[in-house]
Amino acid sequence: MDASGTPSIAPSTPVREAWNPVVRALGVDDHRLASAVASHFRLDLADFGLSDPSASEVIPESVARKHHVFPLTLTDRQITVATCDPTDLDAERSLGFASGRTVVFRVASPQQIRDALDGSFSPERSVEALLSNLDVSGVDEAAGFQVVEERGPESLAAADVESGPVTKLANLIIRDGIEVGASDIHIEPGRGKGHVRIRVDGVLRQHMELPMPALNRVISRIKILSKLDITDRLRPQDGKARVQVRNSGYDLRVSTIPSSGSEKCVIRILASTQTFTLEGLGIPTVELERFRQLLGHREGVVLVTGPTGSGKTTSLYGALRELADGKVNIMTVEDPVEYDLPAITQIQVETKQGVTFAGALRAILRQDPDVILVGEIRDRETAETAAQAALTGHLVLATVHANDAVAAVARLADLGLQHSTVATALRGTLAQRLLRRVCSACAEPVRGSLTPEEQELAGRLDTEPLVRAVGCSECGFTGYRGRLPVLEVMFIDPRIQEAIELRKGHATLQRLAIQGGMRTMREAALEFVREGRTTLVEVERVIGQMVDHEEREEAKGPPRILVVDDEEDARLLATTLLQGQGFEVTAVEDGQAAMDVLAKDPDWSLMILDLRMPGKDGREVLRWVRGAVDTSALPVLVRTGKEGEESEAELLEAGADGYLSKGIQPDRFIARVRAILRRAAL
Repeated sequence: MDASGTPSIAPSTPVREAWNPVVRALGVDDHRLASAVASHFRLDLADFGLSDPSASEVIPESVARKHHVFPLTLTDRQITVATCDPTDLDAERSLGFASGRTVVFRVASPQQIRDALDGSFSPERSVEALLSNLDVSGVDEAAGFQVVEERGPESLAAADVESGPVTKLANLIIRDGIEVGASDIHIEPGRGKGHVRIRVDGVLRQHMELPMPALNRVISRIKILSKLDITDRLRPQDGKARVQVRNSGYDLRVSTIPSSGSEKCVIRILASTQTFTLEGLGIPTVELERFRQLLGHREGVVLVTGPTGSGKTTSLYGALRELADGKVNIMTVEDPVEYDLPAITQIQVETKQGVTFAGALRAILRQDPDVILVGEIRDRETAETAAQAALTGHLVLATVHANDAVAAVARLADLGLQHSTVATALRGTLAQRLLRRVCSACAEPVRGSLTPEEQELAGRLDTEPLVRAVGCSECGFTGYRGRLPVLEVMFIDPRIQEAIELRKGHATLQRLAIQGGMRTMREAALEFVREGRTTLVEVERVIGQMVDHEEREEAKGPPRILVVDDEEDARLLATTLLQGQGFEVTAVEDGQAAMDVLAKDPDWSLMILDLRMPGKDGREVLRWVRGAVDTSALPVLVRTGKEGEESEAELLEAGADGYLSKGIQPDRFIARVRAILRRAAL
């Protein structure tokens, strides 16, 4: 170093060797020095996130390491290269000769170039560096991780990914997913680097980042485990593997798909020792009892609906285990068969071999079955075959894609079944979602004021939260751990059968189902909130995705209310109060007039009915309303002069949805009206 403090560097010293002394002497970091060099030579900084693997294929590793450069991108005419020395003409000539293209330099630090070279040409080094910063205990056989079935290497490409670091990293990723209770592991390429994400309690979260070369080799390793062709990266592939972690067995369903410059791999984790019982699923008592009533039928179709990952398969397997008492023949057709069930014949759909849902179902009918599970009804042929099976004395359990229990009815009709067939064959429908349970280790009681989000949700859902999700190491800092099943179960009773045959809409079927005892998923979810087992935020995330029927009604216009009262003052006061709240109101003076209005136009949101009127009184009108299909689901608020709980019980038993004594108290009157409208919308 000279007297001025500038380092003394021989002119012949390579730039990569002089770089660090200059950084130390000037007190700057690599990035600032690289920026200064790039600015001086009017070049851009190297962007390793845009690197193209094909560029490394045209430059031999020996050439790249000799000149300490890294190929970034490639076109037909030029190759872009990262260098720390833009004055290296020898490097420019060698790279141009090797690639047959014009060389364009970008500036990077020597360390950036070293890391990129190791990642591209010696990926095991990048894997080893990654493993050095991770907890790898427990990812070998001695510590409890074991691949139960494995295909040996069949090519040089396979041997390349059989190195210790790659195997250990793949095992680590799988072990981590299993130990945190993940249902799926996503290994996917990104911009310049790969990502591993895990789905826990239905939500994906970031787990780790990988250099792209390491990611490619990890995916190849997993493809070897699942007996896939690692040389084929241009077509989607599906396979399976089996591992043991701490003496527990797990089946892995592996799916790969080509992506830009690489592949994406998704691993579904299935605990092979999992037992299925309806009691063990945590289904609320109300819905569990209704579900069991449906399973008590000896024939007919029972549909289960819900999005992917909502627990449909688990619920159906629990139902089959309950039905499998050794006295019935149970057969299934699934795609795929996720779990092996004892004493049950399971058939895997193999479309390429001609084994479809409909074809397998027809074959099953010749096997003397009592109970049949159809993994999914997705076309008209399968729907018709399932209905035929149900109408000939078999209990058919199946899934369909629909938003809720009521929508499952329309789904069968959309697939081409006659409404009369749907009404006759269907015994009931069940819709399901899974809510995350608040973590017991970190959940905090809600005290004092609510957050703005909680206030908005509490007002809209008419429920106060008891707990708030916080987050800790026990739950992966999400605030939730475990899940709660939320169900709604609709019985196809005679009134709903008639409504289906008459092609009544969703709102009518929904109201009839609620009157028949169905509790909606939203109501069941809010009960969990009131019990302090989940949060309003979680209910909104899961249940809020469904179309709210109250919002549908509002989209069509304000609620329409029919007021029936023989007293003019009462009619006028009720009309004034309701119109002041934005409702559309029609008032009539007796029961016959109300029946005439409803016969012409049954589409009302609510009827407010005076019980004591001359001519046709309120009880007679109520019986008529409940007996007609078009109005059987119409909410009715009864006003009467009688007091006492016994009178109210009689009215509710007769079909009233609410009860008010005469003498209108404005606040109480409006609150009761809104409560009934809200229940009807749910």
